[in-house]
Amino acid sequence: MRVLVIGATGHVGTYLVPRLVEAGHDVVTISRGVAKPYTANRTWASVDQRQMDRAEMERSGEFGPAVRALKADIVIDMICFTLESAEHLVTALSGHVGHFLHTGTIWTHGYPTTVPTTEEAPKSPFGGYGIQKAAIETYLLQQARLRGFPATIIHPGHIVGPGWAPLNPAGNFNLQVFSTLDRGEVLALPNFGLETVHHVHADDVAAMFMGAIANWNASIGESFHAVSEQALTLRGYAEVMSRWFGHEPKLSFAPFDNWAESQTAEDAKATWEHIARSPNCSIAKAQRLLGYAPRYTSLQAVQESIGWLIGQGKIRT
Repeated sequence: MRVLVIGATGHVGTYLVPRLVEAGHDVVTISRGVAKPYTANRTWASVDQRQMDRAEMERSGEFGPAVRALKADIVIDMICFTLESAEHLVTALSGHVGHFLHTGTIWTHGYPTTVPTTEEAPKSPFGGYGIQKAAIETYLLQQARLRGFPATIIHPGHIVGPGWAPLNPAGNFNLQVFSTLDRGEVLALPNFGLETVHHVHADDVAAMFMGAIANWNASIGESFHAVSEQALTLRGYAEVMSRWFGHEPKLSFAPFDNWAESQTAEDAKATWEHIARSPNCSIAKAQRLLGYAPRYTSLQAVQESIGWLIGQGKIRT
């Protein structure tokens, strides 16, 4: 089948596009610039890569018709962030696409009430990103169930893989946290370190997209969490990584506001954004309907990423 991937050179697209090509699909991609995937793969040579400025073309009303003109059987949208953007594309593609897959986020849940949180749990999103993504999900599911639009929503967790910094045990992206653990020094964590983060390897997200395509009859009109089997507490994450670096853990704890005083404003904000949500999501639905079986645990995914960063000299050991 002809598959169009919008935003194909990002974290997940790096793994998804080769999977699609190897499965025999005719793959077309749309990106704004000429960015290369995080990991080189010979399959990209057979991909029809197009350049379009989505934001500019949406303002002029041209993006949806341009996507429709590519006549894809399957459209995978990796970079839709507003309800208006989703509505524009659905309007153009209704009746012209066999399967539409949208990349959401586990942040649509906001704060959890019960854990592991299921896809159908009541949602309390907060912050512009989570609110917009939740609105897109509601809209797409309504379009699927009321009008037959063939939509599936995949909600990744904290995406990890070679090429970029993973969410660290302090709940932000400062690589110095891993350097502190590597040196065997004391790492300060907010509160008691019992908030949670839920990682996923980019290739496992790609595998879920493939599973949703292969099981389209079960996936249309549904949302799925794309995460590892288990979330991590900040404390547990820090302890395991300390031992991975060859040290017994040395951790200290302080109420968030006190802890934040010793951090940069950027790091403190990022940590708050993550621990305020403390995701811990169920994959039972994806296992049952799509045969989803993540290859990586959260820790395995992080450790692969850290190994790559060390090899690139981005974390000094």
